[in-house]
Amino acid sequence: MNDAAVLTQTDKVLTRKDGKVGIITINNPARHNAMSMEMWSAVADTLERYAADDEVRVVVFTGAGGKAFVSGADISKFESERATQEAIKRYDETSERLHKVMHNFRKPTIAMIRGYCIGGGLGLALACDLRICTENSRFGVPAAKLGLGYKFDPSKRLVDTVGIAFAKEIFFTAKQFSAREAYEMGLVNRVVADGDLESVVTDYAETIANNAPLTVMTAKYTIGQTVEQNPNRERCTEMVKECFASSDYIEGRRAFMEKRKPQFTGK
Repeated sequence: MNDAAVLTQTDKVLTRKDGKVGIITINNPARHNAMSMEMWSAVADTLERYAADDEVRVVVFTGAGGKAFVSGADISKFESERATQEAIKRYDETSERLHKVMHNFRKPTIAMIRGYCIGGGLGLALACDLRICTENSRFGVPAAKLGLGYKFDPSKRLVDTVGIAFAKEIFFTAKQFSAREAYEMGLVNRVVADGDLESVVTDYAETIANNAPLTVMTAKYTIGQTVEQNPNRERCTEMVKECFASSDYIEGRRAFMEKRKPQFTGK
């Protein structure tokens, strides 16, 4: 992906736009991109900006340094961020804010995973719509080795992705699983050679970004509702009607008849 067009740069979270694709890079390679409370907050802030930016149609998450996507929470920060009940509450509120922003984020998200994807890093990847990893990637939830409890929402995301049996295996054993094992569980969509990761993810992101945004967002919302106990069928129906009433629907038909590539505007 083109490194031009830097949008913002903070100490541990880098963000930029490459055409219609927003890119968020977790930049803490000295600690395998472990996440602090400040970093969770910075990612949430960036996503909120991308949500309001009509130029951005897809968001890609990745990690700096080549050795990790995100290796989980920064344990070196536990004494300052998670040592007391009050501190734990603040930390949880910050990380939960990010997952809430991601849950409500209408645009597609892709986790581009190289190396370690552990604990909170796996939680971040699971909150993305697609996960594409390299052959050397490693996945796991080490909570049982640290005495941590996992709340309902992140546990449900794992179960919704891999099913009950594999979710229990991941949680109970606290093992690290290979990319091939992750693929067999359904934890990732694709496993690619290390040298092909960026080109494959770029192709996926640009392909999605060039499709009709309203259709893609409708699909994301509707598919998400299929795993809810009380799906909002009315909103699903409304969104389908919005697609048919859009200028993009007219453009799609005309482009098909004229045998050309459609130019969708999301309107």
